Amino acid sequence: MTKIKFCGLSRLCDIEAANELKPDYVGFVFAENSKRYVDVHTAKNLKQNLNHEIKSVGVFVDEKIENIISIANMNIIDLIQLHGNENELYIKQLRNFTDKIIIKAFKIKSQDDIYNAEKNIADYVLLDSGTGTGKIFDWNLISLSRPYFLAGGLNPENVSEAVKILKPFAVDVSSGIEGGKGFKDKNKMSEFISAVRKEN
Repeated sequence: MTKIKFCGLSRLCDIEAANELKPDYVGFVFAENSKRYVDVHTAKNLKQNLNHEIKSVGVFVDEKIENIISIANMNIIDLIQLHGNENELYIKQLRNFTDKIIIKAFKIKSQDDIYNAEKNIADYVLLDSGTGTGKIFDWNLISLSRPYFLAGGLNPENVSEAVKILKPFAVDVSSGIEGGKGFKDKNKMSEFISAVRKEN
């Protein structure tokens, strides 16, 4: 059964919608150059209002390890997602300080990227087309023996096809559930959930 992750939640109303719709994961983006960035104080408040059955994922881009550990130890996040150029040494160092599940994101442009994702030491890998580009990559490239999060250009219109064809461990959506102003749209969130669950 494919799991669902709503990424880039930044407002209390996003959390309230998530609590009602019950995705498996929500993502808090701690990368300051992202339009979906939340600071630690905001993320803590959002986490406190999140249904305890929904796991929170902290999204980081080339962040200092001590900053990730600090946020992890505050119980703001349940999983760690690395979305930059973090290498395996970085992941090993991170694991010296936390036992939280680590997801490593890969931008998929060729078979080499799939190969690198296959052999990476992170607990899960996330296959993406870029950083919030809203476009899908070539799904025909995917050939993995390990569970993965599928991201990149997913929306309520195409996610059922993705689940049906690829059967990923999880689907990850951000821009695909946003309205005109770049904020999360509860109707689109609901449509996305329905589209995935009808295939499960």
